[in-house]
Amino acid sequence: MDADSKVARVPSSLPMTDAALADAPQVDPHSLVPLLQEVFGYPAFRGHQQAIVEHASAGGDALVLMPTGGGKSLCYQVPAIARHRAGLGVAVIVSPLIALMHDQVGALEEAGVHAAFLNSSQEGDEARQVERELVSGRLVMLYAAPERILTPRFLAMLDSLHERGRLSLFAIDEAHCVSQWGHDFREEYLGLSALHERYAGVPRLALTATADAHTRADIVQRLQLEDAQVFVASFDRPNIRYTIVEKDNARTQLLRFLRDEHEGDAGIVYCQSRKKVEETAAWLAAEGFDALPYHAGLDAALRRRHQDRFLREDGIVMVATIAFGMGIDKPDVRFVAHLDLPKNIEGYYQETGRAGRDGEPADAWMAYGLADVVNQRRMIDEGEAEEDFKRLQRGKLDALLALAEAHDCRRARLLAYFGEDQGDAANDRDRPAGWRSLCCDNCASPPATWDATEAARKALSCIYRFQQHNGLSFGAGHLIDVLRGKATDKTRQHGHETLSTFGIGADVSEAQWRGVLRQLIALGHLRSEGDYGTLALTPTAREVLRGDVQLLLRVATEPQRRGRSSRSGTGKADKPPPLPLDDDGQERFTALKAWRAEVAKAHNLPAYVVFHDATLAEMARSAPQSLDDLAGITGVGAKKLEAYGTEILRLMRPPH
Repeated sequence: MDADSKVARVPSSLPMTDAALADAPQVDPHSLVPLLQEVFGYPAFRGHQQAIVEHASAGGDALVLMPTGGGKSLCYQVPAIARHRAGLGVAVIVSPLIALMHDQVGALEEAGVHAAFLNSSQEGDEARQVERELVSGRLVMLYAAPERILTPRFLAMLDSLHERGRLSLFAIDEAHCVSQWGHDFREEYLGLSALHERYAGVPRLALTATADAHTRADIVQRLQLEDAQVFVASFDRPNIRYTIVEKDNARTQLLRFLRDEHEGDAGIVYCQSRKKVEETAAWLAAEGFDALPYHAGLDAALRRRHQDRFLREDGIVMVATIAFGMGIDKPDVRFVAHLDLPKNIEGYYQETGRAGRDGEPADAWMAYGLADVVNQRRMIDEGEAEEDFKRLQRGKLDALLALAEAHDCRRARLLAYFGEDQGDAANDRDRPAGWRSLCCDNCASPPATWDATEAARKALSCIYRFQQHNGLSFGAGHLIDVLRGKATDKTRQHGHETLSTFGIGADVSEAQWRGVLRQLIALGHLRSEGDYGTLALTPTAREVLRGDVQLLLRVATEPQRRGRSSRSGTGKADKPPPLPLDDDGQERFTALKAWRAEVAKAHNLPAYVVFHDATLAEMARSAPQSLDDLAGITGVGAKKLEAYGTEILRLMRPPH
């Protein structure tokens, strides 16, 4: 390993002197909204953004929790620009993702902000040019991965900047990666405490979309942010509709969902294994979808090509493991589907949050079944982690299973997990007409429930009889056959047709029995053992057998087919704009999209980095006739107005 790739030993702190800190330039808080308008074309901040930006611009540390699509990037980009203009130097953005670095730097350069990245995709000469830009102080922002930042060479450059008072702030994106209790722990993040120890006085922002209370505390402790101000935005993504179905031929269910609701839309399908990713992508391609596989086992160049196609083309369906997605800024992902159960709610929330970043309606759809519960339990139990860690992971899995089995509003349960109490949406009468179909499947069609307490007792009794009869354990399929009184070679071979429990559950369907067993495993009254998933009683099973535990389950129903008109477009060729347009407006919108595609291709950027669809739609609707008119449209900053204004106005001429 060469010297540059080794992590540096952290020396004593290199703080600026008290006099230097006292004399450091200050950012005028009244300049921040005009800066937002000038650079990014937005007339005002949203939600907590202004408080965060003012705090960071003034030099304060912060922990920021804000949902995907909530505008986290602006929370460090605006302070970085403001502090650079005040003479405070370069901001260093810590990011683990090459794709995110490339797209964000491209977007900043499009907006007239000098930014760069350093990562493994660059050749030596290109990297050295970026380093010269960094040391000179000409850069406003530099993006780099944590392992790069902690090398001796990089720290030496930061030392030089800091000693000259030209290091303006650190932004640590995806900060949940520092927590071993979180869903996406990355060991290289642990070294980032060095930034506080080495560069005292340089403000730090830690930002994440997903962290429960335990993970938040871990972030604060590991990054030494005890004195930081904590900003927690609402976790609600009101434009996402949550649907969870019990698996009954998951491929058929997924195909129905895609054909009914999302033909021609961009989306992500998550699978647990690499093999399943490749098989599912091939199957979807055979069904006529533009589907691509993505997982860590693929060649890096192929992964990059697939990711670029997803970002730059319309209507691509990416089938992936969780190796794909963090930092993906594509705004028009219309659905995220899970064919396997995630490990916890944090992972589920992070992954589903990649849908609908543009604020338009999107779907989070998941199919799960008994095998998912068994597999996730087994992975935790057979892992090499300490028992305390396993206990926490079981609790996180239980919370996800409770969400999947819920009879009430899934959105309310999801928010409650993150400590946000908005009440049960099913009892909320202050929402607009038609909100139920946009909230979750339970709100759209409240499920019937049945009391499965007695059925649960019968199942546990049958497992107990297996042990008494011949000392053997059996899987769910055989257990259900015995309970339903279904004679098979296996029931005859083991003499189970003579058991008193044979046929005692004939009045309960196979699907209902699977729901009962799924709940008993989820609640910890049953455990799955070995490679064959045989079922065994746990000590708490006695509480169920005594009748001390009530089991209320949802009745499995076929989901209602929903019309496309309420949610999504009608395919690539005629995908509608985000707002209604007349015929002339539609013609302008089509012309603007074609022009944007040419610009994006010339600049090697995704089209949305040039302008979002919503900005183009507003141009098409209002048909601006002057640069001043165009400057008033959200998303048109000064640099883009200068670069593209004349050409856009040409496209606004009345059609002949």
